[in-house]
Amino acid sequence: MRVRTIGFVVLAALAIWFIAANTGSITIRLWIPTVTLPLWIVLTVTLLVGIALGLLIARRRAQR
Repeated sequence: MRVRTIGFVVLAALAIWFIAANTGSITIRLWIPTVTLPLWIVLTVTLLVGIALGLLIARRRAQR
């Protein structure tokens, strides 16, 4: 296995553990509306958006 793959698996496991450990509800203000959600949903959405942006940036750099 490559070091990069092992690092990805370790980071993914830590992210999943962190999300699973934070199950309380929080209130988020989205400019005007206020939304109450479980923290694990907020963390999961944040993780997915971060992955999508990272892949987008990596793809654009590879095209240059």
